[in-house]
Amino acid sequence: MQTLLDKIWNVHVVDCPSARLAQLYIDRLYCHEVTTPQAFKQLNDRGISFFRPGRAVCMADHDVPTALHPAGTDEVLQRQIQLLADNAAACALTYFAPGDPHHGIIHVVGPESGLTLPGMTVVCGDSHTSTHGAMGAIAFGIGTSEVEMVMASQCLLVNKPKQMRITVSGALQHGVTAKDLALYIVAQISVSGATGYFVEYAGDTVRSMGMEGRQTLCNMSIEMGARGAMVAPDEKTFDYIRSAPFAPRGTAWEEAEAYWRTLYTDDDAVFDRELAVDATDVRPMISYGTNPAMSVPVDGCIPSVPDDAEAAAAFRRALSYMQFIEGEPMLGKPVDYVFMGSCTNGRFEDFKAFASVVAGRKKAPHVEAWLVPGSQAVRRRCQESGITRILSEAGFELRNPGCSACLAMNGDRVPAGRYVVSSSNRNFEGRQGPGARTMLGSPYMVAAAAVTGVVTDPRPLIPETFKLADYV
Repeated sequence: MQTLLDKIWNVHVVDCPSARLAQLYIDRLYCHEVTTPQAFKQLNDRGISFFRPGRAVCMADHDVPTALHPAGTDEVLQRQIQLLADNAAACALTYFAPGDPHHGIIHVVGPESGLTLPGMTVVCGDSHTSTHGAMGAIAFGIGTSEVEMVMASQCLLVNKPKQMRITVSGALQHGVTAKDLALYIVAQISVSGATGYFVEYAGDTVRSMGMEGRQTLCNMSIEMGARGAMVAPDEKTFDYIRSAPFAPRGTAWEEAEAYWRTLYTDDDAVFDRELAVDATDVRPMISYGTNPAMSVPVDGCIPSVPDDAEAAAAFRRALSYMQFIEGEPMLGKPVDYVFMGSCTNGRFEDFKAFASVVAGRKKAPHVEAWLVPGSQAVRRRCQESGITRILSEAGFELRNPGCSACLAMNGDRVPAGRYVVSSSNRNFEGRQGPGARTMLGSPYMVAAAAVTGVVTDPRPLIPETFKLADYV
């Protein structure tokens, strides 16, 4: 009996140098501007050709400016973007430049465009490559030397990871999203609780989620130490891919779908670890510290200092950085900035959720808001559906796609000492700007903070029904 990972892994093994070490064939290599320049240089210095250029896709996302009217050009960032374009041209690789209809964050564009498909092996020099696992693929981040290895051989030497299944059962409550579920799980098992494992999400809760929610779950799995994560493909997966611009067509689609339908974990398959989660226990979550595991329900309080001395020291440092106090409530915490976007929550359904809360309301005057779609396709859908109009009437501006304030590499930086409620994936010290203080939450949470100016339980602000057709 085989797991989903086993089935995909086994058909991609080229050779097995040892019991767990495999030479794995890679179907798709994604290259962005931050982690690949050295790999391209090493390839060129050694006089090695790019082995299979048709298997690679290049896209600048970390450094690209997202403001509609940038105040100036950062020459270092522009050189990095241009270097990716030059390397792609020299190696005859597919390259989507900023402004291209297919441009965006690579972990948003890959799934939505059909470049990532079920049964694939997918790598990129970025840890959140795990996002693509929501398509029923083995997807994980790799280092620079490994990127070079894939460029040169289309293969990768990798140890097969241990496997964990997280089964989520029950209905999520009103106003609770995949992001809340992800923060809840990370808080339960810690930032190292899945270290060394590849996670498969299963259960009726996951099956009821749309593809956007599944991508959020897989994306956040890295925050509990997982090597990657995946969800078995089903009808929702096939419908999501069917009309994608790079999806198979005709007979090729029929053959692909027939194979995809075999990609599920057999009933008697054994995992190294099993974890069960009751979805009804999850409430809207928000982080209070400096890693995603330091999260609590928004209507809860910051916990007490742990008994363990080492954990207590880290806890106190986090609260000192955030200027929070143990035992105090999260509700009412001041908010200076909100960031809506990233490869965690930069998809159309995320912006629809945000819009449902801000519709008919106004942005709090003192709050600076960065609303950054994950791709040009998301931006177009927001414009066509009426979301852009809702945002504009509420005092928000939809920016151009890019990673933006998720990692503060591109000019979108939260100033030191300021508080931001963010839909992104990490809240480490300085992650969104030197000295910035990040509170992670769902798109609903970000929207609620944006219109009230403080940390707010979004549930009372979410309408029972929300029809975009009313705003087109």
